Amino acid sequence: MSSDRISRRVGAIAPSATLAVSNKAKALKAAGENVIGFGAGEPDFATPDHIVEAAVAACRNPVNHKYGAVGGQPELKEALAAKTLRDSGFACEPADILVTNGGKHAVYNTFEALLNPGDEVIIPAPYWTTYPEPVALAGGVTVPVLTTAPNGFRATVEQLEAARTPNTKALVFVSPSNPTGAVYSRAEIEAIGKWAVEHDIWVITDEIYEHLVYGDNEFNSLPVVVPEIRDKCVVLNGVAKTYAMTGWRVGWMIGPSDLIKAASNLQSHSTSNVCNVAQAAALAAVAGPLDAVVEMRTAFDRRRKTMHRLLSGIEGVDCPEPQGAFYAYPDLSGVLGRTYQGVTPNTTLELADLLLEKAKVAIVPGEAFGVEGGARLSFALGDDDLGEGVGRIAEFLS
Repeated sequence: MSSDRISRRVGAIAPSATLAVSNKAKALKAAGENVIGFGAGEPDFATPDHIVEAAVAACRNPVNHKYGAVGGQPELKEALAAKTLRDSGFACEPADILVTNGGKHAVYNTFEALLNPGDEVIIPAPYWTTYPEPVALAGGVTVPVLTTAPNGFRATVEQLEAARTPNTKALVFVSPSNPTGAVYSRAEIEAIGKWAVEHDIWVITDEIYEHLVYGDNEFNSLPVVVPEIRDKCVVLNGVAKTYAMTGWRVGWMIGPSDLIKAASNLQSHSTSNVCNVAQAAALAAVAGPLDAVVEMRTAFDRRRKTMHRLLSGIEGVDCPEPQGAFYAYPDLSGVLGRTYQGVTPNTTLELADLLLEKAKVAIVPGEAFGVEGGARLSFALGDDDLGEGVGRIAEFLS
């Protein structure tokens, strides 16, 4: 078969490792296996009723049976501008917003509209598995900056400066972080933002976990802390995590008018408008109360403490306490190279496969996030399953 049957550009895309783990766990469950999955990056709550009801009403309105505005329904964009000011203090106009088919689409649009071949994008690692792929599709080059557990998985200005070259076009900044749960302080955000301004570097800041912070940690929006970055800053967000709406596929990007216009033009030829019914649901979500996220955050806070305690109790496992999002990211390097049931895993990828096969527990190995030695475990699952799942890991590794 010809090597050119599939385009080299698309053929080079790595499949989503997080979705692969979730799908494998679901397949084993469907086959009757008692699998506990820590792989899913989605809340284990139903979408709140008032949001669902708004979608039901929208289905019955013939207006929503037709094409809509490519960039998003005007009333939703108005609500998103109001929500952004309410939640982060960032003032923007509806014209600065492009509504996208989920957060991933916002990431894709941003890099397609921003990058030229050879442009470099600095991305602190461990990073969300999706970020490097649209960078590569746009002809860009990912430059990872390694963060570690001892430094709280937070990149420093010194690290970013060491990674900067004349080809550096942008920095991807995420706080709270997927996959590590790290939250940057206001002072750290200010230093990074001013560094980007000084060197004329774009910042793509992903704020989708803005409401999921715990303890004394606080969310701070980078363009609010460093307003002078505004003309070279893109804010990414969506309803998925805050309102338990991962399947509804509504995200958005906020940025300078020329970039939003370019991304909207791209979207007009790729997907056109986001589903009108999903947009009606998103409108009800962002314009409504935050009661549901408060309830979810309370549950997640309890679970993160439980997971941190249980994982920290396993010999050889170093687990920083998650500060935000709904993930723990333990360092498992201390349990590698040992023999378990006749098998010796030397990488976290091998260990994850072994845990799924022998202990029936699904975790996402660090290789998926650009760094070996760690793993992401979501605590967006029931308390009983969480305790049982970590218990199986502890028993297997003992």
